[in-house]
Amino acid sequence: MNRSKKKNINPKAASYKPQGKKPVKWLLAPLLLAACSYFIACKNHQYPDKKIFRYNESSGLASLDPAFAKNKQVMWATHQLYNTLIEIDSNLQMKPSLAKRWEISADNLTFTFYLRDGVFFTNDDCFKNIPRKLVAQDVVYSFNRIMDKATASPGAWIFNNRVDSIEPFKAINDTTFQLKLQSPFQSILGILSMQYCSIIPKEAVEKYKTDFRRHPVGTGPFSFVAWEEGQALILKKNENYFEKDAEGRSLPYLDGIRVSFYDSKATEFLEFQQNRLDFIDDIDPSFKDEVLTKTGNLKKTWQGKIELQKHPYLNIEYLGILVDAESELVKNSPLRLQKVRQAINYGFNRKKMMLYLRNSIGIAAESGFVPAGLPSFDSVAVPGYHYDVAKAKKLLAEAGYPEGKNLPEIKLLTIPIYGDLGTYIANELLQVGIKVQVEVIQKSLLMEQTSKSQAPFFRGSWIADYPDAENYLSVFYGKNPAPPNYTRYKNVEFDILYEKALSEKNDSLRYKLYQQMDRIIISDAPVVPLWYDMAIHLVHLNIQHFYPNSLNLLELRRVKKL
Repeated sequence: MNRSKKKNINPKAASYKPQGKKPVKWLLAPLLLAACSYFIACKNHQYPDKKIFRYNESSGLASLDPAFAKNKQVMWATHQLYNTLIEIDSNLQMKPSLAKRWEISADNLTFTFYLRDGVFFTNDDCFKNIPRKLVAQDVVYSFNRIMDKATASPGAWIFNNRVDSIEPFKAINDTTFQLKLQSPFQSILGILSMQYCSIIPKEAVEKYKTDFRRHPVGTGPFSFVAWEEGQALILKKNENYFEKDAEGRSLPYLDGIRVSFYDSKATEFLEFQQNRLDFIDDIDPSFKDEVLTKTGNLKKTWQGKIELQKHPYLNIEYLGILVDAESELVKNSPLRLQKVRQAINYGFNRKKMMLYLRNSIGIAAESGFVPAGLPSFDSVAVPGYHYDVAKAKKLLAEAGYPEGKNLPEIKLLTIPIYGDLGTYIANELLQVGIKVQVEVIQKSLLMEQTSKSQAPFFRGSWIADYPDAENYLSVFYGKNPAPPNYTRYKNVEFDILYEKALSEKNDSLRYKLYQQMDRIIISDAPVVPLWYDMAIHLVHLNIQHFYPNSLNLLELRRVKKL
């Protein structure tokens, strides 16, 4: 998953002139005005006491149907509206949500979930104004819908070739749900925490059909009010939400959420400066130097005015290398040689790259492919590559290219936002004797070429779908196509370890298997790890208890706004 293209816009304009999408004009948007009039402070500030959390989605929002929660924008919104059986806490541990507990059979094939009794969907016309309790059959329906080809969910892969082909999902009674697997797959619990697995009512889908994408009905902490596409999304507090805090107070604390859709990051930044947004996610490259020092801290002019939040984000940025021995592109490429790939890994300074190109946002990837932030990460158990020109030259000579003599130029494909990164790496590798030509192409074309194995050397990234190293190591499983195996890597020893890890219940033993696999990847070098990512948020000081996790999921249930 790649980041969206950023725009080079100067945010220091003397006057405020929003670009891109026009601001919401409440008087000209009757739907939104009527829907939010009772709790949004509109132009007349009728309800100034309401606590509304405001954020912006510069990339827009395609759907509110969790079956289509394939990107951050949809995941953030659906997380407010729906619940899953299991969720991930701030420490990346599984914890109950709609399921209060679960059991796993001795053969690791049957998972039985015991649901909370007394959870209700938000009131909606599809229920004819009769309170509708969530039952196990809703879980069966929701999961079958993901797999149904008619739904065309991009999340269908989560169950494909994993769940039982005869009766994968079963409601034992109203509060007991059972899932059966074809073969052991311990990571299924992590998958069930994904927004794809949000529980929905059949009545809503049947009533609204294709319009269900913009008329969500869930059990989440917030409920739907209105969505004017390209303008604003309004959610309100679910007064009947089932969760309470330690003191017995109902969650959430906020009265509502307002999402704007300015497509200009400069406009978003100005809205934040003028206190019309409560936080912004990530800092655009065009103004990161205005806010951050090279060491990744707030500059003095911003200290005491806003809070800077940084935490590990389960994403690795890397360079991928096609290693399919049967490909004509590989047969004629020096990248077919392991020592050349290793030389590239040693041939540039990751720490300097992070300092000057990233303002120290992220961790130089000098361990394995599995990123920091996961419980199984161990930089000692999985030593990676560090900057070593002498070792890079030695490996190059051993590969038959002393000082780079007779080594053909290698083309690196990247996307516009990472053009400077490619140039930096190319300049560094030139000192070793490796000539790299950086070719910048559009993201869609790069995705197409990597999927079709037409890119011998390319920039890539992998964001965790669920918090388990298996999700990263599946990228190299020999039986997987592209995606996720974009490098077409295949190693018999690796595959045996991968299959063994799938059925290992003991976490510590499974982590050792993960680390063993990661060491194999580092040695074979089908990838060049660049950095382990870090999420960065700018937050106003009146926002409390705002604690995102390493999946960078927007968590607002316990947020307070002073």
